[in-house]
Amino acid sequence: MTYNFDALIVGGGASGLMCAITAKRQNPKLNIAIIEKNDRVGKKLLSTGNGRCNLTNTRIFAEKYVGSLNAKSLFEKYDATFLLREFKSLGLLTFADSEGRVYPVSRQASSVLDVLRFACNRYGVEIFCGEQIRTLKHENGGFHIKTAESEFFGKKIVIACGSKAAPKLGGNASGADYLRNLGLAVEPFQPALCPVQVKSDVLKSLKGLRAAGNVSLLRNGKPVKTECGEIQFADGALSGICVFNLSLYAKNGDIISIDLLPDYSEKELYNILISNKELFAGLTADNLMTGILQKRLSQAVMKQSGMKDFSRLCGKLTDIEIKKAARTLKSMDFAVTELSGFEHAQCVKGGVKANELSECFESKKVRNLYVCGEAVDICGECGGFNLHFAFISGMIVGEQL
Repeated sequence: MTYNFDALIVGGGASGLMCAITAKRQNPKLNIAIIEKNDRVGKKLLSTGNGRCNLTNTRIFAEKYVGSLNAKSLFEKYDATFLLREFKSLGLLTFADSEGRVYPVSRQASSVLDVLRFACNRYGVEIFCGEQIRTLKHENGGFHIKTAESEFFGKKIVIACGSKAAPKLGGNASGADYLRNLGLAVEPFQPALCPVQVKSDVLKSLKGLRAAGNVSLLRNGKPVKTECGEIQFADGALSGICVFNLSLYAKNGDIISIDLLPDYSEKELYNILISNKELFAGLTADNLMTGILQKRLSQAVMKQSGMKDFSRLCGKLTDIEIKKAARTLKSMDFAVTELSGFEHAQCVKGGVKANELSECFESKKVRNLYVCGEAVDICGECGGFNLHFAFISGMIVGEQL
């Protein structure tokens, strides 16, 4: 079967769906098609925000993003208020939590996907699912796509098919391959917002534990980024939202330093441990931090501070040992080796470099070729920042179709 459209949108995720809706709202006469390789659209969208869909953040700032796209003016115009107004017009009610993260009132990601799907149906967007693209070419004044079953021709084309993140949900590098074949420069994808693999003598004993604190990424002893939140200790890795945010900046050889008790100074902790030394004088050294930390974590802190013989009594610990333990509570260090793979990544760094695109995300080299969402070289921190960009970039492109 052969189809002809005014515009083809490759990818039925957040940016692709919003792009199609915006295009049809602006010009109902346009013939728009979404070509999706999965058996349904929005598969990845359903998994976001732990199934609740953190669709934007009330505190959208360019500083929350990395990549070649300087989005300061973009986010000043297309902020959370703008996006939420659009979603409300589609029937979605939302609320923001204390961190500015915005969710549907239903607390179900399916609500976000449903209002997008229903809008596509209402405006007459044609959706083709289960269509794995075999070839995509720029020819005869337009764009020609071949799948196993069909051929599609469009005067314009939008690459909105995501990235290599979350391959179980359909993530792959196909969009980057299409763009390279069309002559665009694409920064290689790298995992982002993912656990960070680290090297440590004590990490194995901490597997499965969680602790609240501050985490700092250090490079050559200088802080690169600091976050606060819950740290999860995994097999060979550190995880948790605060660590995910550090993963945007982490490099092999960096240090992740954890402050397990940010509300206390090192001097205060020293005094507390001195008091505990006397309080638990007749107990073995592994009881020194009773009432402060979970026991496995306190043992790991003591090991990293140089204490190895836990059969000694607390009352026998030296002043130097107490000082080292207090220092480690404020800076428990883990050496970064690498980032976890794409299968553990929520997003990616990389994509089409900003200097390849106009302000409307049209290719400067290939007329009528547009790029939006994860295929653009910009990646935000956790908290709705990436979905915000996916939606607004889709809207901006949709306005051009």
